[in-house]
Amino acid sequence: MVKAKARRSLVAVCVLLVLQGHTAPALAQERRTLLDLMFGDRRAQQPPPRRSIIDIQPPRQRNREPDAVTPLPRRLPTAPSAPVAAAPPIAADKMENARKILVIGDFTASGLATGLSAAFAEDPTVAILENGSGSSGLVRQDFYDWPRELRQLLDAEKPAMVVVMIGANDRQAMSIGDIREKFRTEAWLKEYEARVAQLALIVIERKLPLLWVGLPAFQSPSLTADAVTLNGIYRQTVEKTGGEFVDIWDGFVDEGGQFIVTGSDINGQQVRLRGADGLGFTEAGKRKLAFYVEKLARRYLGDLGISELIRLDAGNLPLLSSLPPEAEANVPSQPISLSDPELDGGKDLLGAAGPASIPTDTPRSLLLTKGAMAEAPIGRVDYYRADTTGATPQ
Repeated sequence: MVKAKARRSLVAVCVLLVLQGHTAPALAQERRTLLDLMFGDRRAQQPPPRRSIIDIQPPRQRNREPDAVTPLPRRLPTAPSAPVAAAPPIAADKMENARKILVIGDFTASGLATGLSAAFAEDPTVAILENGSGSSGLVRQDFYDWPRELRQLLDAEKPAMVVVMIGANDRQAMSIGDIREKFRTEAWLKEYEARVAQLALIVIERKLPLLWVGLPAFQSPSLTADAVTLNGIYRQTVEKTGGEFVDIWDGFVDEGGQFIVTGSDINGQQVRLRGADGLGFTEAGKRKLAFYVEKLARRYLGDLGISELIRLDAGNLPLLSSLPPEAEANVPSQPISLSDPELDGGKDLLGAAGPASIPTDTPRSLLLTKGAMAEAPIGRVDYYRADTTGATPQ
């Protein structure tokens, strides 16, 4: 009996050894003993060894491997993007025989030319020629002789009309012969008026339309007061020679006639119109400056332009009505019989007496249909007309 048990134990040990030989590749990383196979893995029941701080901390990398992957940098939050401004109108290619509008003057004329270029950008039949000199004027002819320069420009460019905006640099002493006169003296004003007339006649004698744009209000009160004086000279002198004075004063002041930095653009939106120095214009201000000249220029050129003929909206179409625009409101009335009009208490049909006469030359209709500005009220700072006594406001 004892030998049989020993024989069975020996066979079991041999079987286990054979099994251990077949499972050697799987146990290459972790060797198991006979006791582990018979009674289970004792190491799995033991708690994991405690790791020191040295083992927890990763080793310092002195030389990074070439194929090491660099972690991506942390993405910082970005500020919200500003709204995208509306794209400017695409400038049309000008025709070879496009009519030219010559713009001359000082830095204000340069801003006006920029606005006119935007106004006529889609019209291939009209080209804007900007020939302004920022520091020029009519006082320092030794610095820039505008009469001589204007004659040369007219001969070279052959423009269809001329636009002048000048005077912002003329608040200084003037040399009259051998005498140097101070600004706003009687002799200074008389000589300045003669120089304005000389420049205007150069254009008028060539049978060209002349638009003389007045000065706007400025941030400096003294400069604004002097601009009013110069505008009075421009209006009276240019109109005598046959040109037309363009009054832009109301577009850059408030209701009280005071200088403003922010105001309505050509679309009625509140925007910044003037530069930080209180003299120049922003892009919106330049476009508004050109708005006062655009209507008059189109009137002298004799057509609406191709761009307006293509864009036939309600603002360009003529009024298809026999009544004035102000009289087109609906008149409430009771239905009546065409065969018996006396049922409504009257003997005549509606409209038999004709519409009441309503004045149509309102300031708004004059500006939009004729391109003309209504005169300022008497007594306001920009009223340039002579008073009843014949004295000109100084």
